[in-house]
Amino acid sequence: MSRTSTGTATAKSTPTSSFVPSRWLRFSAWASFVLNTLIIATGGAVRLTGSGLGCPDWPLCAPGSLVPTDELSYHSLIEFGNRTISGPLLVFAILTLVLSWKVRGQRRDLSVLALIVFGLVALQAFVGGVIVWMHLNANLVAFHYVVSLGLVCLTAAFIARMNEAPGARERVVPKPFAIVTHVTTLAMALTVLVGVLTTASGPHSGDSTIQRDGIDAVLMSHIHSWPGYTALALTVVLLVWAVVQKLRPLPWLVALLAVLVVQILVGVYQARNGLPPLAVGVHMVLASLTAAAMTIAVLRLKRPVAQD
Repeated sequence: MSRTSTGTATAKSTPTSSFVPSRWLRFSAWASFVLNTLIIATGGAVRLTGSGLGCPDWPLCAPGSLVPTDELSYHSLIEFGNRTISGPLLVFAILTLVLSWKVRGQRRDLSVLALIVFGLVALQAFVGGVIVWMHLNANLVAFHYVVSLGLVCLTAAFIARMNEAPGARERVVPKPFAIVTHVTTLAMALTVLVGVLTTASGPHSGDSTIQRDGIDAVLMSHIHSWPGYTALALTVVLLVWAVVQKLRPLPWLVALLAVLVVQILVGVYQARNGLPPLAVGVHMVLASLTAAAMTIAVLRLKRPVAQD
Protein backbone atom coordinates (compact mmCIF):
# COMPACT_ATOMS: atom_id res chain seq x y z
CA MET A 1 0.00 0.00 0.00
CA SER A 2 1.10 3.60 -0.61
CA ARG A 3 -0.18 6.91 0.74
CA THR A 4 -1.30 10.11 -0.94
CA SER A 5 -0.25 13.57 0.17
CA THR A 6 -3.32 13.66 2.41
CA GLY A 7 -2.36 10.52 4.29
CA THR A 8 -5.08 8.38 2.70
CA ALA A 9 -4.03 4.81 2.04
CA THR A 10 -4.18 3.67 -1.56
CA ALA A 11 -3.23 0.57 -3.50
CA LYS A 12 -0.72 0.40 -6.32
CA SER A 13 -2.63 -1.82 -8.68
CA THR A 14 -5.40 -1.41 -11.23
CA PRO A 15 -8.77 0.31 -10.74
CA THR A 16 -11.86 -1.58 -9.62
CA SER A 17 -13.20 -2.04 -13.15
CA SER A 18 -12.16 -1.94 -16.78
CA PHE A 19 -15.46 -0.29 -17.76
CA VAL A 20 -15.18 1.62 -21.04
CA PRO A 21 -18.16 3.74 -22.12
CA SER A 22 -19.52 2.99 -25.57
CA ARG A 23 -19.10 5.43 -28.42
CA TRP A 24 -22.84 6.12 -28.42
CA LEU A 25 -22.86 6.84 -24.69
CA ARG A 26 -19.99 9.30 -25.09
CA PHE A 27 -21.68 11.03 -28.01
CA SER A 28 -25.04 11.18 -26.26
CA ALA A 29 -23.52 12.56 -23.04
CA TRP A 30 -21.63 15.29 -24.89
CA ALA A 31 -24.69 16.16 -27.00
CA SER A 32 -26.73 16.50 -23.83
CA PHE A 33 -24.17 18.86 -22.31
CA VAL A 34 -23.90 21.00 -25.45
CA LEU A 35 -27.67 21.23 -25.93
CA ASN A 36 -28.28 22.20 -22.30
CA THR A 37 -25.72 24.97 -22.71
CA LEU A 38 -27.14 26.02 -26.07
CA ILE A 39 -30.68 26.29 -24.75
CA ILE A 40 -29.45 28.80 -22.16
CA ALA A 41 -28.10 30.90 -25.04
CA THR A 42 -31.33 30.67 -27.05
CA GLY A 43 -33.44 31.21 -23.94
CA GLY A 44 -31.41 34.33 -23.26
CA ALA A 45 -32.00 35.47 -26.84
CA VAL A 46 -35.74 35.05 -26.31
CA ARG A 47 -35.69 37.23 -23.23
CA LEU A 48 -33.22 39.83 -24.46
CA THR A 49 -35.04 40.43 -27.75
CA GLY A 50 -38.44 40.69 -26.11
CA SER A 51 -39.60 37.49 -27.78
CA GLY A 52 -40.96 35.77 -24.68
CA LEU A 53 -44.51 35.80 -26.03
CA GLY A 54 -43.52 35.50 -29.69
CA CYS A 55 -45.41 32.21 -29.60
CA PRO A 56 -48.42 33.21 -27.49
CA ASP A 57 -49.58 29.63 -26.93
CA TRP A 58 -48.08 26.33 -25.73
CA PRO A 59 -47.50 23.55 -26.78
CA LEU A 60 -48.66 25.10 -30.07
CA CYS A 61 -46.97 28.31 -31.21
CA ALA A 62 -50.28 29.96 -32.06
CA PRO A 63 -53.88 28.74 -31.78
CA GLY A 64 -54.25 25.95 -34.34
CA SER A 65 -50.61 26.07 -35.50
CA LEU A 66 -47.54 24.29 -34.18
CA VAL A 67 -45.20 26.62 -36.09
CA PRO A 68 -45.20 30.43 -36.41
CA THR A 69 -47.83 31.81 -38.79
CA ASP A 70 -47.50 34.68 -41.26
CA GLU A 71 -49.34 36.97 -38.89
CA LEU A 72 -46.65 36.61 -36.22
CA SER A 73 -43.41 38.62 -36.15
CA TYR A 74 -39.75 37.64 -36.06
CA HIS A 75 -40.14 37.29 -32.29
CA SER A 76 -42.09 34.12 -33.05
CA LEU A 77 -39.14 32.64 -34.94
CA ILE A 78 -36.81 33.33 -32.01
CA GLU A 79 -39.19 31.82 -29.48
CA PHE A 80 -39.97 28.85 -31.74
CA GLY A 81 -36.25 28.27 -32.30
CA ASN A 82 -35.74 28.01 -28.56
CA ARG A 83 -38.64 25.57 -28.27
CA THR A 84 -37.26 23.48 -31.14
CA ILE A 85 -34.05 22.75 -29.22
CA SER A 86 -36.16 21.16 -26.47
CA GLY A 87 -36.93 18.26 -28.81
CA PRO A 88 -33.39 16.95 -29.44
CA LEU A 89 -32.48 17.87 -25.86
CA LEU A 90 -35.17 15.50 -24.60
CA VAL A 91 -34.17 12.84 -27.15
CA PHE A 92 -30.55 12.81 -25.99
CA ALA A 93 -31.62 12.84 -22.34
CA ILE A 94 -33.66 9.69 -23.02
CA LEU A 95 -30.87 8.09 -25.08
CA THR A 96 -28.31 8.76 -22.35
CA LEU A 97 -30.67 7.28 -19.78
CA VAL A 98 -31.28 4.13 -21.85
CA LEU A 99 -27.58 3.59 -22.54
CA SER A 100 -26.68 4.23 -18.90
CA TRP A 101 -29.42 1.92 -17.70
CA LYS A 102 -27.93 -0.92 -19.76
CA VAL A 103 -24.66 -0.69 -17.81
CA ARG A 104 -26.20 0.10 -14.42
CA GLY A 105 -24.68 -3.08 -12.98
CA GLN A 106 -21.23 -1.56 -13.48
CA ARG A 107 -22.09 2.12 -13.37
CA ARG A 108 -24.98 2.82 -11.05
CA ASP A 109 -23.70 6.38 -10.63
CA LEU A 110 -24.17 7.10 -14.34
CA SER A 111 -27.69 5.68 -14.43
CA VAL A 112 -28.69 7.80 -11.41
CA LEU A 113 -27.26 10.97 -12.96
CA ALA A 114 -28.96 10.23 -16.29
CA LEU A 115 -32.30 9.66 -14.55
CA ILE A 116 -32.03 12.99 -12.72
CA VAL A 117 -31.15 14.80 -15.96
CA PHE A 118 -34.10 13.25 -17.77
CA GLY A 119 -36.47 14.23 -14.96
CA LEU A 120 -35.26 17.84 -14.94
CA VAL A 121 -35.43 18.13 -18.74
CA ALA A 122 -39.04 16.94 -18.65
CA LEU A 123 -39.74 19.41 -15.82
CA GLN A 124 -38.20 22.23 -17.84
CA ALA A 125 -40.50 21.55 -20.78
CA PHE A 126 -43.53 21.77 -18.50
CA VAL A 127 -42.29 24.91 -16.71
CA GLY A 128 -41.62 26.56 -20.08
CA GLY A 129 -45.26 26.05 -20.99
CA VAL A 130 -46.49 27.39 -17.66
CA ILE A 131 -44.30 30.48 -18.13
CA VAL A 132 -46.09 31.24 -21.40
CA TRP A 133 -49.51 30.62 -19.83
CA MET A 134 -48.63 32.97 -16.95
CA HIS A 135 -47.25 35.67 -19.28
CA LEU A 136 -43.59 35.45 -18.26
CA ASN A 137 -43.96 35.33 -14.50
CA ALA A 138 -40.60 36.62 -13.17
CA ASN A 139 -40.23 33.97 -10.47
CA LEU A 140 -40.86 31.12 -12.90
CA VAL A 141 -38.44 32.59 -15.44
CA ALA A 142 -35.75 32.74 -12.74
CA PHE A 143 -36.51 29.15 -11.68
CA HIS A 144 -36.33 28.08 -15.35
CA TYR A 145 -32.83 29.52 -15.70
CA VAL A 146 -31.54 28.07 -12.43
CA VAL A 147 -32.71 24.57 -13.41
CA SER A 148 -31.01 24.96 -16.80
CA LEU A 149 -27.81 25.91 -15.01
CA GLY A 150 -28.16 22.85 -12.80
CA LEU A 151 -28.60 20.66 -15.88
CA VAL A 152 -25.35 21.99 -17.36
CA CYS A 153 -23.57 21.06 -14.12
CA LEU A 154 -25.15 17.59 -14.01
CA THR A 155 -24.31 16.79 -17.62
CA ALA A 156 -20.75 18.02 -17.06
CA ALA A 157 -20.54 15.78 -13.98
CA PHE A 158 -21.82 12.85 -16.03
CA ILE A 159 -19.03 13.30 -18.59
CA ALA A 160 -16.40 13.61 -15.85
CA ARG A 161 -17.60 10.46 -14.04
CA MET A 162 -18.07 8.53 -17.29
CA ASN A 163 -14.35 8.80 -18.02
CA GLU A 164 -13.28 7.48 -14.62
CA ALA A 165 -13.38 4.04 -13.03
CA PRO A 166 -16.48 3.13 -10.99
CA GLY A 167 -16.61 2.27 -7.31
CA ALA A 168 -15.48 3.99 -4.14
CA ARG A 169 -13.54 7.24 -4.31
CA GLU A 170 -10.91 8.74 -2.03
CA ARG A 171 -9.88 12.32 -1.33
CA VAL A 172 -6.52 13.20 -2.89
CA VAL A 173 -6.14 16.78 -1.69
CA PRO A 174 -5.50 18.18 1.80
CA LYS A 175 -8.68 18.59 3.81
CA PRO A 176 -8.28 22.39 4.13
CA PHE A 177 -8.03 22.60 0.31
CA ALA A 178 -11.28 20.66 -0.04
CA ILE A 179 -12.99 22.97 2.46
CA VAL A 180 -11.87 26.11 0.61
CA THR A 181 -13.07 24.54 -2.66
CA HIS A 182 -16.55 23.99 -1.24
CA VAL A 183 -16.61 27.54 0.16
CA THR A 184 -15.72 28.77 -3.34
CA THR A 185 -18.62 26.74 -4.73
CA LEU A 186 -20.94 28.40 -2.22
CA ALA A 187 -19.70 31.86 -3.24
CA MET A 188 -20.36 31.04 -6.89
CA ALA A 189 -23.82 29.71 -6.11
CA LEU A 190 -24.65 32.96 -4.29
CA THR A 191 -23.30 34.93 -7.24
CA VAL A 192 -25.60 33.08 -9.63
CA LEU A 193 -28.68 33.40 -7.42
CA VAL A 194 -28.18 37.12 -6.86
CA GLY A 195 -27.43 37.49 -10.56
CA VAL A 196 -30.78 35.90 -11.39
CA LEU A 197 -32.52 38.41 -9.12
CA THR A 198 -30.52 41.24 -10.69
CA THR A 199 -31.58 40.23 -14.19
CA ALA A 200 -35.19 39.83 -13.06
CA SER A 201 -35.17 43.43 -11.80
CA GLY A 202 -33.52 44.79 -14.94
CA PRO A 203 -34.97 46.02 -18.23
CA HIS A 204 -34.90 42.71 -20.12
CA SER A 205 -38.22 41.21 -19.11
CA GLY A 206 -38.77 39.07 -22.20
CA ASP A 207 -41.60 41.11 -23.71
CA SER A 208 -42.23 44.84 -24.16
CA THR A 209 -45.53 44.59 -22.27
CA ILE A 210 -43.99 43.00 -19.17
CA GLN A 211 -42.69 45.34 -16.47
CA ARG A 212 -40.51 44.33 -13.52
CA ASP A 213 -40.64 46.21 -10.24
CA GLY A 214 -39.97 45.86 -6.53
CA ILE A 215 -36.17 45.52 -6.61
CA ASP A 216 -33.56 48.20 -7.25
CA ALA A 217 -31.54 46.85 -10.18
CA VAL A 218 -28.54 49.08 -9.47
CA LEU A 219 -28.36 47.97 -5.85
CA MET A 220 -28.74 44.34 -6.90
CA SER A 221 -25.86 44.67 -9.37
CA HIS A 222 -23.57 45.81 -6.54
CA ILE A 223 -24.72 42.99 -4.28
CA HIS A 224 -24.22 40.57 -7.17
CA SER A 225 -20.57 41.59 -7.46
CA TRP A 226 -19.64 40.87 -3.82
CA PRO A 227 -19.81 37.05 -3.90
CA GLY A 228 -18.42 37.20 -7.45
CA TYR A 229 -15.21 38.90 -6.37
CA THR A 230 -15.04 36.59 -3.36
CA ALA A 231 -15.22 33.56 -5.67
CA LEU A 232 -12.48 35.07 -7.84
CA ALA A 233 -10.15 35.61 -4.87
CA LEU A 234 -10.76 32.09 -3.56
CA THR A 235 -10.15 30.60 -7.01
CA VAL A 236 -6.79 32.36 -7.20
CA VAL A 237 -5.90 30.95 -3.76
CA LEU A 238 -6.90 27.44 -4.87
CA LEU A 239 -4.93 27.72 -8.10
CA VAL A 240 -1.73 28.84 -6.38
CA TRP A 241 -2.19 26.11 -3.76
CA ALA A 242 -2.72 23.47 -6.47
CA VAL A 243 0.36 24.63 -8.39
CA VAL A 244 2.59 24.49 -5.29
CA GLN A 245 1.42 21.01 -4.24
CA LYS A 246 0.66 19.68 -7.76
CA LEU A 247 -2.89 18.75 -6.86
CA ARG A 248 -5.32 16.88 -9.10
CA PRO A 249 -7.84 19.75 -9.69
CA LEU A 250 -5.12 22.02 -11.14
CA PRO A 251 -6.07 21.87 -14.86
CA TRP A 252 -9.72 22.61 -14.12
CA LEU A 253 -8.83 25.41 -11.73
CA VAL A 254 -6.90 27.04 -14.58
CA ALA A 255 -9.98 26.70 -16.81
CA LEU A 256 -12.23 27.96 -14.03
CA LEU A 257 -10.12 31.06 -13.40
CA ALA A 258 -9.96 31.87 -17.12
CA VAL A 259 -13.74 31.68 -17.58
CA LEU A 260 -14.37 33.50 -14.30
CA VAL A 261 -12.13 36.42 -15.26
CA VAL A 262 -13.88 36.80 -18.62
CA GLN A 263 -17.24 36.52 -16.86
CA ILE A 264 -16.38 39.34 -14.45
CA LEU A 265 -15.06 41.56 -17.25
CA VAL A 266 -18.28 41.08 -19.22
CA GLY A 267 -20.29 41.77 -16.07
CA VAL A 268 -18.46 45.03 -15.41
CA TYR A 269 -18.84 46.06 -19.06
CA GLN A 270 -22.59 45.43 -19.16
CA ALA A 271 -23.16 47.23 -15.84
CA ARG A 272 -21.30 50.34 -17.06
CA ASN A 273 -22.92 50.41 -20.50
CA GLY A 274 -26.60 50.15 -19.73
CA LEU A 275 -26.95 46.35 -19.96
CA PRO A 276 -26.61 45.82 -23.74
CA PRO A 277 -28.53 42.66 -24.66
CA LEU A 278 -25.61 40.86 -26.32
CA ALA A 279 -23.37 41.35 -23.28
CA VAL A 280 -26.12 40.14 -20.95
CA GLY A 281 -26.58 37.03 -23.12
CA VAL A 282 -22.85 36.28 -23.11
CA HIS A 283 -22.85 36.77 -19.32
CA MET A 284 -25.64 34.18 -18.96
CA VAL A 285 -23.83 31.56 -21.04
CA LEU A 286 -20.51 32.19 -19.28
CA ALA A 287 -22.28 31.63 -15.96
CA SER A 288 -23.19 28.12 -17.09
CA LEU A 289 -19.62 27.37 -18.24
CA THR A 290 -18.22 28.72 -14.97
CA ALA A 291 -20.59 26.49 -13.01
CA ALA A 292 -19.61 23.47 -15.14
CA ALA A 293 -15.89 24.09 -14.58
CA MET A 294 -16.48 24.47 -10.84
CA THR A 295 -18.41 21.19 -10.81
CA ILE A 296 -15.56 19.25 -12.40
CA ALA A 297 -12.99 20.93 -10.14
CA VAL A 298 -14.97 19.70 -7.14
CA LEU A 299 -15.15 16.17 -8.58
CA ARG A 300 -11.37 16.21 -9.00
CA LEU A 301 -10.96 16.48 -5.23
CA LYS A 302 -11.36 12.68 -5.24
CA ARG A 303 -10.32 9.81 -7.47
CA PRO A 304 -11.43 6.17 -7.80
CA VAL A 305 -9.97 3.86 -5.19
CA ALA A 306 -7.60 1.21 -6.57
CA GLN A 307 -7.73 -2.42 -5.35
CA ASP A 308 -5.38 -5.36 -5.31
